[in-house]
Amino acid sequence: MSVAESSLAGAAKTRPGFLDSSVGKKVVMAVTGIMLFGFVTVHMLGNLQAYMGEAPMNHYAEFLHTMIHGMGIWVFRGVMLVAVVLHGWAALSLTLSNMAARPVGYRATQVQAATFASRTMRWTGVILGLFIVYHLLHLTTGTLHPSFDPANPYRNFVTGFKVPLASAFYIVAQLCLGFHMWHGVWSLTQTLGWAHPRYDRLRRRFAYVMATVVAAVNISFPIAVLTGIIHL
Repeated sequence: MSVAESSLAGAAKTRPGFLDSSVGKKVVMAVTGIMLFGFVTVHMLGNLQAYMGEAPMNHYAEFLHTMIHGMGIWVFRGVMLVAVVLHGWAALSLTLSNMAARPVGYRATQVQAATFASRTMRWTGVILGLFIVYHLLHLTTGTLHPSFDPANPYRNFVTGFKVPLASAFYIVAQLCLGFHMWHGVWSLTQTLGWAHPRYDRLRRRFAYVMATVVAAVNISFPIAVLTGIIHL
């Protein structure tokens, strides 16, 4: 084997795969971001049943748990779990890569062009990760719920948010979700090649409106319970 052939063979062996590259990780973040964006939007719409009363919300929950003979909810949960793990992995990998590329920070950081949402993506992501764990233990398994009733999701919803500390954490998490979605939707459209000067204003407005609507509606739930609008 010639020297040139040996060099080419060595380069092929050491060439990073798609998922090892920053572009690949950004694509993973974008695709999983779309999945999670769809989930939180549908989840928010489903929870609006709480404003209609106990029977509609419990019927909605029963539908979710019985679709495809009870397997649908588990398949959906599995897909969402994989999306969350991959999204977190890609975010952590990109963060570590950026830190390794520049171990010493800039002497003067220019942040005028950056939004608050973009500068806090890492922190809102961590808070949302902790919130997901808490939310599952609170309203899915009932482990951290004061009076969990598997047969009555509406009652769990109301009694769970009756605890001020739980409602406060939920509200903080939804504010983080709003900021995370705002910058995330903008970034994923750019990663997937949908950026264009003609459409940038539309992309920015779409990200802002969707993030605001989802966060505001979700925040309304604990507030409605605490003020007695939603009650048993």
